[in-house]
Parts: sequence; structure tokens; C-alpha cells
Amino acid sequence: MTSTNGLVCFTNCLLPLEDGSLVEKDLWIDERRGVILDAQQTFFLRKERPDRLIDLGGNILSPGFIDIQINGAYGFDFSVYDGDDEAYRNGMKMIAERIIETGVTSYTQERSLYPKLLQLLRPFSTPTSATLLGWHAEGPFLDHAKRGAHAPPFLLSAPEGLKSFEDIYGAENLRDVEDWTMAGGGHDVVGVRMVTAAPEIDGVMGAIGQLTKRGIVFSIGHSTASSAVATSAVQSGARLITHLFNAMPQLHHRDPSIIGLLGASPHLSSPISSPATLPARSEAFDDNETPQSTPIHSSYVTPISGLTGGISVTSQGSTHRQGSRSELHLEKGQIADMAFERPFYGIIVDGIHSHPNSVRLAYTAHPEGCILITDAMKILDPHLRDGIHEWRDGKRFVKEGDRLYLEGTDTLAGSVVTLDTCVRKFSRFTGCSLGEAIKCATYSPAKCLGIENRKGTLRPGADADLIVLNRQGIVQSAWVKGKEAWTKSL
Repeated sequence: MTSTNGLVCFTNCLLPLEDGSLVEKDLWIDERRGVILDAQQTFFLRKERPDRLIDLGGNILSPGFIDIQINGAYGFDFSVYDGDDEAYRNGMKMIAERIIETGVTSYTQERSLYPKLLQLLRPFSTPTSATLLGWHAEGPFLDHAKRGAHAPPFLLSAPEGLKSFEDIYGAENLRDVEDWTMAGGGHDVVGVRMVTAAPEIDGVMGAIGQLTKRGIVFSIGHSTASSAVATSAVQSGARLITHLFNAMPQLHHRDPSIIGLLGASPHLSSPISSPATLPARSEAFDDNETPQSTPIHSSYVTPISGLTGGISVTSQGSTHRQGSRSELHLEKGQIADMAFERPFYGIIVDGIHSHPNSVRLAYTAHPEGCILITDAMKILDPHLRDGIHEWRDGKRFVKEGDRLYLEGTDTLAGSVVTLDTCVRKFSRFTGCSLGEAIKCATYSPAKCLGIENRKGTLRPGADADLIVLNRQGIVQSAWVKGKEAWTKSL
């Protein structure tokens, strides 16, 4: 059923706002253009109301979820190429069309093979599928001791800085693009959207600023970076932390390392130096000792002074820069000046990769930066039974509920959790509202990628990629560009 004038009104529903609240309000869309409308302005200009009215029975009408880290699903692995371009494209299309049942209407693909497939991995969508936003390059510039399931022979340093990245990914895939999100329908834009790398690896730190200027989100991950190095990376432009708590040093009170960025202190104007260190166990296949990163003691750090800017938080949760203060301030509720913005962080909320207490700790420390991810592997399928499943290179997965690990080891190998499950678990683990959990799978990832005017929000002009959730967070239907693309079977 379509509207004769192209206008559709969703009514009797709850809409998630960008601050995490839920409000009872109608939403108008233009199903012909596939965009969300400003109801008041549309009525004023067109002098007509929607011909189609959809009563959602009190359910939640949310922007479609965005998964910024997914390795494959439904039996297809983005990292496996058998020499058949058409078969690979069909696999991508199959995932895009099926994954909407989990509420995901946009995602970036994780890749661990390089430049041959970049043309295939450029953004695309079909009328009934999620939108592939591009490539999340996780590797090969990773720390050996925190490589997880990444094969050691493929790990590299970047001795020539940005040129090393261009040599691996292809310079044409890292070219400057003024609007790198969805331009020209998404088919003619560069595929690289995000890069995960370890800033302590030779040459990586110097490339962060140059990658960021090209519109690429740099994410700290698979790293043993100290607090000093992690802070320098953020000051250089790093905007995200990859799967928080996993493949990084664990929180230590004398050097909180990467995790400590969530609680970055305004007292510190520059990275601190880390003298002596303690060893930690490797998170990779073997039991190598992790390079030292946690200090036994810390030297005195000079208090911050003379900063050129800071961050303050308004009652609505938005942030803005303010002038520096050299003395203690007396403004209750205001955050003291910061030299940089704390990064976003992706977190796998399956109850396995991170304990519920850890999830709540992270969210309490930095709620505005929280992004829910799946890091899902090829066997992601809500209908798949537990057991042993083939992966690649002769390796096999063992699936036990939402737990996925490599056969014969206790090494976690991504996940099989769906993003809608993460949203529900996140609300339970943190005690936050369902609306606040939805924000972490919609607005926050969109803002991280800089696409919040097109995806992840209900702003007028944004794509009408929508999902209907009941009040328990179960996906009931999915809409792509204003057209119903999937409905839950009764």
C-alpha cells in the first residue's frame, strides 16, 4: 500500500530523541523521496496532509541501527574472496537484505584483506536492504601481543607514515573527499570510512592527523598503548576506541591506558610519561608476554594551565568549547577545561566480551561516547544453532549461545550477537532507559561518522531508514528509504 500524495504519517508511537528520551509524537515521511519531513513546514508549503496513516499501537519508531564493526553474517565473510567478483557482490547484497531483521539499516564492513576488494566494498544499497557505508579497515597496523584473531604474518608497521597506509589500502582509496558519505548515491565515493590501528606501532602516530583530514575516522585498537600514547593519539585526531576492554591493556590505577581515556582528566595538559611497567598476559592465540605498558609508579604531573579551549556540557547533554581557566572554578555542574574531546568507544554488549559491571562503568564514565557494536562473524544468524562451524584457513568456530571462540582455544573470535540484542542487554546492564540504549546504536555512531544529518536520527531531510520496536526492544518491522522492507512473522 502506498500513499497517493507520497506522504506517510506514523502515529500513536514513541520517537527516540537525540538526548535518549522517548516522546509521543507523530512522524511524517515522504515515501517517494525516502526522507523524513518536518510536518509543520510540509503542511505549510504543500497545504495537504499525508494520505496514508500508520498506527503503531504505542510502539517505538526509531532510526535504523548502525553497526560500525561487522565482519560478516549469514555464512558470508567479508575477508574471504574466491576470485569471483559477482559471487562476492551477491554475498554482500545477501547480508544487506537479511540483516535488517536485527534492526540494522546501515553498517561498515570490517576488512582484513587489502586493496583488491576495495572497489567491491564501496558503499551501496538496494531498495530493500541496509546501506553499506563503506570499509572499516581493522589492521594490519596492530600490536602483535593484542592481535586477537588477526594472523601474525599479516601484521605490519608503518615506517613511512601515511604512505605505508596508502601502499596497503591503495592511495586512490584514501584520497581527499569533501563529502565522503553517501555522495552520488554512494557508488562513486571512497570506500574507507574507518581505520583501526595501534598508535604505538612505528609510523602510525604521524599518520593519524592526515587520515583524519581526509574524513577517515581513526580508531585506537589492538594496542598496548600507555596513557601517554593514547592521549597523544586523541590529540592527533583519533576519534574512536575499537571494542573497548578487548585487545588492550586492562585498567590499572597507575596507568589506565586506552580505557582511561573515558575518564580523561582536565588536570593533564599533555601525555604523561610512564617509567617502570608490569607485564600482562597476551590476548592472542599463543601465550606471549604482552609488552610492558602498566607503570609501577608515576612521576608528578604538572597541573594544566593556559589552555586555549575546553569542553562544557549543557543540561541537554550537548558540548561546546569555552575559554580556558587557570584557577579552580566555582560553577557547579560544569566540566573543567579539556585540551581535547574524549573519544567515542565501541563496545560489544553480549555479556561475554565485557562483564555487565564493566559496561555500566564505561557508560557512567562517558555516556555521550558509547557506541554499541557487534563485531559479528560470518556465522551471525539469529536462527543458527550452537555447534562447530567452519571459518577460514582451516580454522573453525565453536558457537555456544552468544559466545564464539576458536576451536581448541579460549580465544574469543568476534561475536554472534545481533545489535538489537545488544540494545536490550545494554539497557539491562546499565539500568538506562530503552531510549538511551537506542541512542547508542543510532545517533552516537552516526555522529562519530559525521553522518547524523543523513543517518541515525529523525532530523528532517534524513533518510527514512526506520525500525519499529515494541516496548521490550524487539524489532517488529524495518523501513528502508521510506518503504517497508521487512516485517516480523507472527
